Amino acid sequence: MRLASHAGKKRFIIDPGEYYVSDEDIIISTLLGSCVSACLWDPVNHIVGMNHFLLANKRYSRDIPLIASEAGRYGIHATELLINAMQRKGANRHLLKAKAFGGSNVLMGVNQGDSHFAIGDVNCRFITEFLSNEKIPLVSSNLGGNFGRIIHFAANDFSVYMKRIGQSEAQGLAKEERRFYQHEISEQERKKKENSIQFW
Repeated sequence: MRLASHAGKKRFIIDPGEYYVSDEDIIISTLLGSCVSACLWDPVNHIVGMNHFLLANKRYSRDIPLIASEAGRYGIHATELLINAMQRKGANRHLLKAKAFGGSNVLMGVNQGDSHFAIGDVNCRFITEFLSNEKIPLVSSNLGGNFGRIIHFAANDFSVYMKRIGQSEAQGLAKEERRFYQHEISEQERKKKENSIQFW
């Protein structure tokens, strides 16, 4: 996470795997490709939060509930961390509202096929299912497509400003996301091996 400023306000820039929560008049920003960000707010207690996550799994079958997958459990964890941090600041879970962005299919060639979802599609599906299951209204969204996005979430009025990124920026973003994706897959495989060891 990096701290910058815009128009005299603090601007917190988050990266994949991160989230930020505040009760101050700040801006939270991020750059999205296949990743998704959920922008949540409690309009009564004026608490805001945003995360940035990528569900990484080698294959996503259309016949298996996403929530039941290993990647789905990671997505639940990432979003619950955000909600829990907001509640610690004073937010009421029952008052939360959401906007969601990202889920572009910039990682072409990864997890694509007739019977399996592409990564961006999976992230879009996850966030809409999660919010629906948790009864958090999705007020607006800009999900999917084949372009990256820069988003800025303003805490003062809960607005989100979005800008599509150019082709050259998208190529750099895809490279970064591919590295993050491969790292997450390697971590999953390492943990599986550790968990498969039996001590007698």
